[in-house]
Amino acid sequence: MRAWVVERPGPVAQGPLQAVTLPDPEPGPGEVRVRVTACGVCRTDLHLAEGDLAPRRPRTVPGHEVVGVVDAIGPGSERFAPGERIGIAWLRGTCGRCRWCRTGRENLCPSAVFTGWDADGGYAEHAVVPEAFAYRLPDALDDVTAAPLLCAGIVGYRALLRAEVPPGGRLGIYGFGASAHVVAQVAVAQGATVHVVTRSAEAQELARELGAASAGSNVPPELLDSAILFAPVGDLVPVALRALDQGGTLAVAGIHLTDVPRLVYADELFREKQLRSVTANTRADGEEFLRLAAALRVRPTVSPRPLTEADRVLADLAGDRITGAAVLVP
Repeated sequence: MRAWVVERPGPVAQGPLQAVTLPDPEPGPGEVRVRVTACGVCRTDLHLAEGDLAPRRPRTVPGHEVVGVVDAIGPGSERFAPGERIGIAWLRGTCGRCRWCRTGRENLCPSAVFTGWDADGGYAEHAVVPEAFAYRLPDALDDVTAAPLLCAGIVGYRALLRAEVPPGGRLGIYGFGASAHVVAQVAVAQGATVHVVTRSAEAQELARELGAASAGSNVPPELLDSAILFAPVGDLVPVALRALDQGGTLAVAGIHLTDVPRLVYADELFREKQLRSVTANTRADGEEFLRLAAALRVRPTVSPRPLTEADRVLADLAGDRITGAAVLVP
Protein backbone atom coordinates (compact mmCIF):
# COMPACT_ATOMS: atom_id res chain seq x y z
CA MET A 1 0.00 0.00 0.00
CA ARG A 2 1.02 3.62 -0.47
CA ALA A 3 1.76 5.45 2.77
CA TRP A 4 3.75 8.25 4.38
CA VAL A 5 6.12 7.78 7.34
CA VAL A 6 7.98 10.15 9.64
CA GLU A 7 11.49 9.24 8.49
CA ARG A 8 13.50 11.70 10.57
CA PRO A 9 11.68 14.26 12.75
CA GLY A 10 12.67 17.85 12.05
CA PRO A 11 11.45 21.13 10.55
CA VAL A 12 8.85 20.50 7.90
CA ALA A 13 11.03 22.32 5.34
CA GLN A 14 13.57 19.51 5.72
CA GLY A 15 11.08 16.87 4.60
CA PRO A 16 10.55 14.68 7.68
CA LEU A 17 7.63 12.97 5.92
CA GLN A 18 8.58 10.41 3.29
CA ALA A 19 6.40 8.54 0.78
CA VAL A 20 6.87 4.74 0.94
CA THR A 21 5.30 1.47 -0.09
CA LEU A 22 4.40 -0.85 2.79
CA PRO A 23 2.76 -4.28 3.03
CA ASP A 24 -0.97 -4.12 3.70
CA PRO A 25 -1.40 -4.45 7.49
CA GLU A 26 -3.21 -7.51 8.86
CA PRO A 27 -5.65 -7.16 11.77
CA GLY A 28 -4.77 -9.06 14.92
CA PRO A 29 -7.10 -10.42 17.61
CA GLY A 30 -9.86 -7.92 18.41
CA GLU A 31 -8.86 -5.65 15.51
CA VAL A 32 -10.33 -4.67 12.16
CA ARG A 33 -8.70 -3.24 9.05
CA VAL A 34 -10.19 -0.42 7.02
CA ARG A 35 -9.65 0.76 3.49
CA VAL A 36 -9.00 4.43 4.17
CA THR A 37 -11.35 6.81 2.37
CA ALA A 38 -10.33 10.05 4.16
CA CYS A 39 -7.84 11.17 6.80
CA GLY A 40 -7.89 14.59 8.42
CA VAL A 41 -4.64 16.50 8.93
CA CYS A 42 -4.19 17.55 12.56
CA ARG A 43 -1.65 19.93 14.08
CA THR A 44 -0.54 17.01 16.26
CA ASP A 45 0.68 15.33 13.05
CA LEU A 46 2.86 18.38 12.50
CA HIS A 47 4.18 18.23 16.09
CA LEU A 48 5.09 14.57 15.54
CA ALA A 49 6.77 15.22 12.19
CA GLU A 50 8.79 18.13 13.55
CA GLY A 51 9.77 16.38 16.79
CA ASP A 52 7.84 18.57 19.24
CA LEU A 53 6.45 15.22 20.39
CA ALA A 54 9.22 12.65 20.72
CA PRO A 55 8.69 9.65 18.41
CA ARG A 56 7.68 6.44 20.18
CA ARG A 57 8.62 4.13 17.31
CA PRO A 58 10.58 4.51 14.07
CA ARG A 59 8.96 5.30 10.73
CA THR A 60 5.43 5.69 12.03
CA VAL A 61 2.56 6.44 9.64
CA PRO A 62 0.85 9.57 11.08
CA GLY A 63 -2.84 10.44 10.95
CA HIS A 64 -5.55 9.91 13.56
CA GLU A 65 -8.70 11.34 11.95
CA VAL A 66 -9.38 8.30 9.82
CA VAL A 67 -12.55 7.32 7.99
CA GLY A 68 -12.63 3.98 6.25
CA VAL A 69 -14.60 0.91 5.23
CA VAL A 70 -13.96 -2.36 7.08
CA ASP A 71 -12.35 -4.82 4.67
CA ALA A 72 -10.75 -7.40 7.01
CA ILE A 73 -11.57 -8.69 10.48
CA GLY A 74 -9.14 -10.15 13.01
CA PRO A 75 -9.75 -13.23 15.20
CA GLY A 76 -12.47 -12.69 17.80
CA SER A 77 -13.66 -9.39 16.34
CA GLU A 78 -17.45 -9.16 16.31
CA ARG A 79 -18.39 -5.49 16.61
CA PHE A 80 -18.18 -4.55 12.91
CA ALA A 81 -18.96 -6.36 9.67
CA PRO A 82 -17.15 -6.06 6.35
CA GLY A 83 -18.39 -3.05 4.43
CA GLU A 84 -19.24 -0.96 7.51
CA ARG A 85 -17.95 2.61 7.62
CA ILE A 86 -16.10 3.47 10.83
CA GLY A 87 -13.80 6.13 12.25
CA ILE A 88 -10.40 5.83 13.91
CA ALA A 89 -9.40 8.53 16.41
CA TRP A 90 -6.38 9.55 18.51
CA LEU A 91 -7.07 7.40 21.59
CA ARG A 92 -6.30 3.83 20.53
CA GLY A 93 -6.06 1.80 23.72
CA THR A 94 -6.02 1.92 27.51
CA CYS A 95 -5.34 -0.63 30.25
CA GLY A 96 -8.95 -0.68 31.54
CA ARG A 97 -7.70 -1.47 35.06
CA CYS A 98 -6.10 1.65 36.55
CA ARG A 99 -8.00 4.07 38.77
CA TRP A 100 -8.37 6.51 35.87
CA CYS A 101 -9.99 3.91 33.62
CA ARG A 102 -12.21 2.62 36.42
CA THR A 103 -13.56 6.11 37.14
CA GLY A 104 -14.40 7.16 33.57
CA ARG A 105 -11.18 9.11 32.98
CA GLU A 106 -9.47 6.77 30.54
CA ASN A 107 -7.90 9.74 28.77
CA LEU A 108 -5.51 9.92 31.75
CA CYS A 109 -4.56 6.22 31.67
CA PRO A 110 -0.75 5.97 32.11
CA SER A 111 -0.74 3.08 29.63
CA ALA A 112 -2.80 4.82 26.95
CA VAL A 113 -1.63 4.40 23.35
CA PHE A 114 -2.42 6.64 20.41
CA THR A 115 -3.02 6.30 16.68
CA GLY A 116 -0.26 7.74 14.53
CA TRP A 117 2.15 7.84 17.48
CA ASP A 118 2.28 4.38 19.08
CA ALA A 119 0.86 2.65 15.99
CA ASP A 120 0.46 3.45 12.31
CA GLY A 121 -2.31 5.84 11.36
CA GLY A 122 -4.23 6.99 8.33
CA TYR A 123 -1.72 8.63 5.98
CA ALA A 124 -2.03 5.38 4.04
CA GLU A 125 -4.39 3.29 1.95
CA HIS A 126 -5.15 0.90 4.83
CA ALA A 127 -5.16 1.14 8.63
CA VAL A 128 -5.83 -1.23 11.52
CA VAL A 129 -7.63 -0.38 14.76
CA PRO A 130 -8.77 -2.23 17.89
CA GLU A 131 -12.52 -2.56 17.35
CA ALA A 132 -13.27 -1.36 20.90
CA PHE A 133 -11.76 2.04 20.09
CA ALA A 134 -13.39 2.62 16.69
CA TYR A 135 -16.51 4.72 16.11
CA ARG A 136 -19.64 4.20 14.08
CA LEU A 137 -20.25 7.35 12.07
CA PRO A 138 -23.60 9.13 11.58
CA ASP A 139 -25.01 8.67 8.08
CA ALA A 140 -25.53 12.43 7.86
CA LEU A 141 -21.74 12.97 7.68
CA ASP A 142 -19.87 12.14 4.48
CA ASP A 143 -16.32 10.77 4.69
CA VAL A 144 -14.42 14.02 4.12
CA THR A 145 -16.68 15.97 6.47
CA ALA A 146 -16.49 13.32 9.20
CA ALA A 147 -12.70 12.99 9.23
CA PRO A 148 -11.80 16.22 11.11
CA LEU A 149 -14.51 15.52 13.68
CA LEU A 150 -12.54 12.49 14.91
CA CYS A 151 -9.90 14.63 16.64
CA ALA A 152 -10.41 18.32 15.96
CA GLY A 153 -14.04 17.78 16.85
CA ILE A 154 -13.80 15.27 19.69
CA VAL A 155 -10.85 16.83 21.53
CA GLY A 156 -12.22 20.32 20.87
CA TYR A 157 -15.50 19.20 22.42
CA ARG A 158 -13.67 18.01 25.53
CA ALA A 159 -11.96 21.42 25.68
CA LEU A 160 -15.39 23.06 25.51
CA LEU A 161 -16.56 20.90 28.42
CA ARG A 162 -13.42 21.76 30.40
CA ALA A 163 -14.00 25.47 29.80
CA GLU A 164 -17.36 25.23 31.62
CA VAL A 165 -19.24 27.81 29.56
CA PRO A 166 -22.37 28.81 31.53
CA PRO A 167 -25.74 28.86 29.74
CA GLY A 168 -25.77 31.88 27.44
CA GLY A 169 -22.19 32.63 28.47
CA ARG A 170 -19.37 34.52 26.74
CA LEU A 171 -16.70 32.26 25.23
CA GLY A 172 -13.35 33.38 23.87
CA ILE A 173 -11.51 31.23 21.33
CA TYR A 174 -7.80 31.90 20.72
CA GLY A 175 -6.58 30.51 17.41
CA PHE A 176 -9.07 29.44 14.76
CA GLY A 177 -7.93 26.30 13.00
CA ALA A 178 -9.53 22.90 12.49
CA SER A 179 -10.60 22.30 16.08
CA ALA A 180 -11.62 25.85 16.94
CA HIS A 181 -13.94 26.32 13.98
CA VAL A 182 -15.83 23.13 14.91
CA VAL A 183 -16.09 24.11 18.59
CA ALA A 184 -17.38 27.54 17.64
CA GLN A 185 -20.30 25.99 15.78
CA VAL A 186 -21.24 23.85 18.79
CA ALA A 187 -20.96 26.78 21.20
CA VAL A 188 -23.04 29.10 19.01
CA ALA A 189 -25.71 26.42 18.56
CA GLN A 190 -25.84 25.99 22.35
CA GLY A 191 -26.45 29.71 22.86
CA ALA A 192 -23.02 31.05 23.76
CA THR A 193 -21.70 34.41 22.59
CA VAL A 194 -18.42 33.57 20.87
CA HIS A 195 -15.47 35.94 20.43
CA VAL A 196 -12.55 34.76 18.28
CA VAL A 197 -8.98 36.04 18.46
CA THR A 198 -6.79 35.12 15.49
CA ARG A 199 -4.24 36.89 13.28
CA SER A 200 -5.56 35.33 10.05
CA ALA A 201 -7.92 37.54 8.06
CA GLU A 202 -9.36 34.43 6.37
CA ALA A 203 -9.99 32.77 9.73
CA GLN A 204 -11.63 35.95 11.06
CA GLU A 205 -13.99 35.96 8.08
CA LEU A 206 -14.83 32.28 8.61
CA ALA A 207 -15.47 32.89 12.32
CA ARG A 208 -18.00 35.61 11.53
CA GLU A 209 -19.66 33.38 8.92
CA LEU A 210 -20.06 30.67 11.58
CA GLY A 211 -21.80 33.03 13.97
CA ALA A 212 -19.03 34.56 16.10
CA ALA A 213 -20.07 37.85 17.68
CA SER A 214 -16.60 39.24 17.01
CA ALA A 215 -13.38 38.15 15.33
CA GLY A 216 -10.14 40.10 15.45
CA SER A 217 -6.48 39.98 16.36
CA ASN A 218 -6.70 41.87 19.66
CA VAL A 219 -8.54 41.39 22.95
CA PRO A 220 -12.25 40.47 22.93
CA PRO A 221 -14.67 43.42 23.21
CA GLU A 222 -16.06 42.24 26.57
CA LEU A 223 -14.96 40.16 29.56
CA LEU A 224 -15.38 36.42 29.11
CA ASP A 225 -16.92 33.68 31.22
CA SER A 226 -14.78 31.03 29.56
CA ALA A 227 -11.99 30.72 27.02
CA ILE A 228 -10.21 28.01 25.06
CA LEU A 229 -6.63 28.39 23.86
CA PHE A 230 -6.07 26.39 20.67
CA ALA A 231 -2.97 28.24 19.43
CA PRO A 232 0.14 26.42 20.77
CA VAL A 233 1.56 29.69 22.11
CA GLY A 234 2.30 29.91 25.83
CA ASP A 235 2.58 33.71 25.69
CA LEU A 236 -1.19 33.82 25.12
CA VAL A 237 -2.01 32.19 28.48
CA PRO A 238 -1.70 35.40 30.56
CA VAL A 239 -3.40 37.36 27.77
CA ALA A 240 -6.38 35.02 27.83
CA LEU A 241 -6.51 34.98 31.64
CA ARG A 242 -6.63 38.78 31.77
CA ALA A 243 -9.63 38.74 29.41
CA LEU A 244 -11.64 36.51 31.78
CA ASP A 245 -14.27 37.88 34.10
CA GLN A 246 -14.02 36.81 37.74
CA GLY A 247 -14.78 33.13 38.20
CA GLY A 248 -13.89 32.44 34.56
CA THR A 249 -12.12 29.35 33.21
CA LEU A 250 -9.38 29.04 30.59
CA ALA A 251 -8.89 25.60 29.00
CA VAL A 252 -5.62 24.99 27.11
CA ALA A 253 -6.46 22.53 24.35
CA GLY A 254 -3.16 21.71 22.64
CA ILE A 255 -1.02 18.62 23.19
CA HIS A 256 2.03 20.90 22.76
CA LEU A 257 2.47 24.44 24.09
CA THR A 258 5.46 26.75 24.18
CA ASP A 259 6.55 27.86 27.64
CA VAL A 260 4.09 29.93 29.65
CA PRO A 261 5.60 33.20 30.96
CA ARG A 262 5.44 34.26 34.60
CA LEU A 263 1.89 34.93 35.73
CA VAL A 264 0.95 37.93 37.87
CA TYR A 265 -1.43 36.49 40.44
CA ALA A 266 -3.41 39.65 41.14
CA ASP A 267 -3.99 40.41 37.45
CA GLU A 268 -4.39 36.94 35.97
CA LEU A 269 -5.53 34.35 38.54
CA PHE A 270 -7.13 36.14 41.47
CA ARG A 271 -10.94 36.28 41.86
CA GLU A 272 -11.29 32.51 41.43
CA LYS A 273 -10.22 32.23 37.83
CA GLN A 274 -9.27 28.72 36.72
CA LEU A 275 -6.53 27.51 34.37
CA ARG A 276 -7.00 23.99 33.00
CA SER A 277 -5.32 21.70 30.52
CA VAL A 278 -6.98 19.20 28.20
CA THR A 279 -5.65 15.68 27.66
CA ALA A 280 -6.97 13.67 24.71
CA ASN A 281 -10.52 12.39 25.17
CA THR A 282 -12.53 9.47 26.41
CA ARG A 283 -14.55 7.22 24.12
CA ALA A 284 -17.65 8.57 25.83
CA ASP A 285 -16.63 12.08 24.72
CA GLY A 286 -16.36 10.82 21.16
CA GLU A 287 -19.69 9.05 21.07
CA GLU A 288 -21.46 12.05 22.65
CA PHE A 289 -19.83 14.56 20.32
CA LEU A 290 -20.58 12.62 17.12
CA ARG A 291 -24.26 12.38 18.08
CA LEU A 292 -24.29 16.10 18.92
CA ALA A 293 -22.50 17.06 15.69
CA ALA A 294 -25.11 15.23 13.63
CA ALA A 295 -28.01 16.73 15.59
CA LEU A 296 -26.64 20.30 15.44
CA ARG A 297 -25.58 19.92 11.79
CA VAL A 298 -21.97 20.82 12.60
CA ARG A 299 -20.04 20.96 9.35
CA PRO A 300 -16.30 21.63 9.30
CA THR A 301 -14.86 23.70 6.47
CA VAL A 302 -12.72 21.16 4.62
CA SER A 303 -10.06 21.26 1.92
CA PRO A 304 -9.70 17.78 0.33
CA ARG A 305 -6.18 17.05 -0.90
CA PRO A 306 -4.72 13.92 -2.53
CA LEU A 307 -2.81 11.56 -0.23
CA THR A 308 0.16 12.08 -2.53
CA GLU A 309 0.39 15.69 -1.30
CA ALA A 310 0.64 14.91 2.43
CA ASP A 311 4.06 16.53 2.78
CA ARG A 312 2.87 19.74 1.11
CA VAL A 313 -0.27 19.80 3.25
CA LEU A 314 1.81 19.64 6.43
CA ALA A 315 3.94 22.50 5.10
CA ASP A 316 0.79 24.53 4.44
CA LEU A 317 -0.40 23.79 7.99
CA ALA A 318 2.94 24.92 9.40
CA GLY A 319 2.68 28.12 7.38
CA ASP A 320 -0.91 28.83 8.49
CA ARG A 321 -2.10 28.52 4.90
CA ILE A 322 -5.07 26.27 5.67
CA THR A 323 -8.47 27.67 6.63
CA GLY A 324 -10.59 25.12 8.44
CA ALA A 325 -9.32 21.56 8.04
CA ALA A 326 -7.33 19.74 5.38
CA VAL A 327 -8.32 16.15 4.56
CA LEU A 328 -6.20 13.63 2.66
CA VAL A 329 -8.03 11.39 0.21
CA PRO A 330 -6.27 8.27 -1.15
